[in-house]
Amino acid sequence: MKEIHNLIRAFEKNRKQQKQTALVTVVHVDGSSYRRPGARMLVTDDGELTGAISGGCLEGDALRKAMLVMSQQKSKLVTYDTSDEDDATIGIQLGCAGIIQVLFEPINAEANFNAIQLLRKAVSLRQKSILVTLFSLEDKRNEQPGSCLLMEENGIITGTIPYSELQDEIIKDVQDAMQQQVSFFKNYVGKDHSVTAFIEYLQPPVSLVIVGAGNDAIPMMQIADIIGWDVRVVDGRSTHAKPDRFVSACQVLVSKPEKVLEQIVIDEYTVFVLMTHNYNYDKAMLKALLMHKVRYIGVLGPKKKLDRMLDELHDEGMSFSKEQLNSIYGPVGLEIGSETAEEIAISIIAEIKAVLTGKTGVSLRNKQDVIHSRAERFIEIKK
Repeated sequence: MKEIHNLIRAFEKNRKQQKQTALVTVVHVDGSSYRRPGARMLVTDDGELTGAISGGCLEGDALRKAMLVMSQQKSKLVTYDTSDEDDATIGIQLGCAGIIQVLFEPINAEANFNAIQLLRKAVSLRQKSILVTLFSLEDKRNEQPGSCLLMEENGIITGTIPYSELQDEIIKDVQDAMQQQVSFFKNYVGKDHSVTAFIEYLQPPVSLVIVGAGNDAIPMMQIADIIGWDVRVVDGRSTHAKPDRFVSACQVLVSKPEKVLEQIVIDEYTVFVLMTHNYNYDKAMLKALLMHKVRYIGVLGPKKKLDRMLDELHDEGMSFSKEQLNSIYGPVGLEIGSETAEEIAISIIAEIKAVLTGKTGVSLRNKQDVIHSRAERFIEIKK
């Protein structure tokens, strides 16, 4: 979501300066690529780039294509074959070995439901949404429909499908994508149209609550901010929990542990790391968190500290289900040999990412299969 936020900010800045812009989106990949479908880049008419659609190999040619799209005010679909080692247009021997479909959309700031407006609506509230982007692999020369419809978690729909005979069918698949929380591709064949839909599931960013405002919490905040997570910092000490110490945090709270959760909304993307270095504060927070459904609770310190906390809470009358115990990670972080606060922050954030995505955190060289599933890129034909 951070990339989308950056695109929106760049668009607003350039709109005020009366610059033309185009949105460049990876809409499908067959094989390997540096970026996956949904990667986006905003291009201005004076060559400014925000975001990325590759590791740098496609951006130069994409800039030229975006300039053409802005001058013609017509959407365009371009195929990049990075498996062709003799193609000097996109670089020699890239090693990606993938066929990448990239959609170029000129942004008319005055038009209703343009692509940027849909993206802005998707990130304006902390909820899941589905974005529909239409393109034609069979008719790349003509103008592409592009980003046209957004459905929010509450069912509100913004935009419309430009093909009336396909609207109901696509909306039904959008509802299925929301229910399953997945992105997928489908090819729809109507009387007069054959179009592929990138039905893209957009989820809210991870909300990381750092319980503890010591110096070691600062690199945690910084790294989480870089990767686009929302960060909140909580501590009982007003001398430590100061907004000027945690400038990129969206919330800094001075609070007693039993009052913290009255001031923070917990959803399925909210995770906690207890690192106040105050045993009683961390224990009180753990007690409060175990009364809620939280996917990840990290506890800094040795295992015997966590065991002692759980024993004391048990003696106080609390009982723990297997699901509750499985949500607690202590000692916190992946074993990567961390020593410094920065290294520990990396290990913790990597563990959180692995837990939320259902991964193991093993070295990729030991993975027998491809990094990303090819099945999710399959285009189903629907008649």
